[in-house]
Amino acid sequence: MSDSASDVVIAGAGPYGLSTAAHLSHLGLDIRIIGEPMRFWEANMPEGMFLKSEPFASNLGSPQPGMRFTDLHPGWRIGQPIPLETFIEYGRWFAAEGVPLRSDDQDAQVVNVERAGQNGRNGYAVTLSTGETITAKAVVVAVGVGPFAHIPDELAGLPSWLVSHCSAHRDLTLFAGKEVAVIGAGQSALETAVLLADAGAHPHVIARRQRLDWNTVPEERRSLRDRVLGGPRSGLGTGYRTWLWAERPGLVRYLPEGTRRRIVRETLPPAGSWWLRDRLDERVRVSTGRRPVKAAELADGIALTTVDRSGGRAVTEVEHVIAATGYVPDVARLGMLAPELRGRITTRLGAPVLSRDFEASTPGLYFAGLAAASTFGPVMRFVHGADFAATRIAGHIIRRMPRMRPTAARLADVLEPNTTRQ
Repeated sequence: MSDSASDVVIAGAGPYGLSTAAHLSHLGLDIRIIGEPMRFWEANMPEGMFLKSEPFASNLGSPQPGMRFTDLHPGWRIGQPIPLETFIEYGRWFAAEGVPLRSDDQDAQVVNVERAGQNGRNGYAVTLSTGETITAKAVVVAVGVGPFAHIPDELAGLPSWLVSHCSAHRDLTLFAGKEVAVIGAGQSALETAVLLADAGAHPHVIARRQRLDWNTVPEERRSLRDRVLGGPRSGLGTGYRTWLWAERPGLVRYLPEGTRRRIVRETLPPAGSWWLRDRLDERVRVSTGRRPVKAAELADGIALTTVDRSGGRAVTEVEHVIAATGYVPDVARLGMLAPELRGRITTRLGAPVLSRDFEASTPGLYFAGLAAASTFGPVMRFVHGADFAATRIAGHIIRRMPRMRPTAARLADVLEPNTTRQ
């Protein structure tokens, strides 16, 4: 029994959910997008954070013109980092202008998705935290990175007041005056350490890498020689291969699985943004070439044992450990999917195996964002991939619903999107 019906339910209102909603609503489909727009970014990203992506690569996807970040902020230039609050403001402006929102859906969460009818012939039954159940022909899982926060096995199992993931902290002033170890060598680790120092904490970065790497300062105008030798600029940086992974993710899917995973792992390896380098000063202790092997609870904190490449051991005592160790997609961690449904989804190393249209092995169920990275490559880890994912998903859903088929012009825009649109 259901309380309502919809063509599509989108679980998640971050960049990928909002982009998909904009494309589907443009086609005239009845959609429900569940969640407050940009809520994860506001609640889980640290105050004082800046985006690593360039302004032209920070656009949400919409078939309507004038909806890019650079449309709202036309003066933002390459090399000018975007503050977190500015990006959240843009996402909410995008939602208000281009997405049909219901106030009650913004206060809700998807708590269960299961197949409806015998063998799922009636689509899906989506239950919300409000108690409402929606019958939908298709469901788009656009939950972002939150459910996939990764804490290394050596730290897993310890209480949250001793060990946490970097995505668990909005207000780092809670650590003022405390010794805090930050595990990792990427932007999240280095920026967290700097923001901890700004908040009055005493951070200690512990990185597996032998040295910290930093991105170079981007040049707004590049010489012809640099463009030829260095490759074109793309949403993931510069370089010929990087351009391919960023701008043609549909081709990545046809590569061997091992190659795709290597591309995801090696494209944009851990590094800090150029603008952060001078802020990582003497306030932050840094130990490179070390990896955690053991953690033990103390009366007033935690003892973290690390080893270097030669096997040398060191014990660091701190009051808290923050793991800035990334995100690992795993369908098993999506509690909103009913166990029977999860069991029917074909996965590889936890990630869903997807069609060229982001559809899982269970018809009508789509995954957007990080969960799609093992299929479409590293751009799915970033906002820049949102328009490609939304376009493919919307095009496939409308083809499966002939009664809702739009005019020829609008359908052509979905199936063959304007390649000049960022």
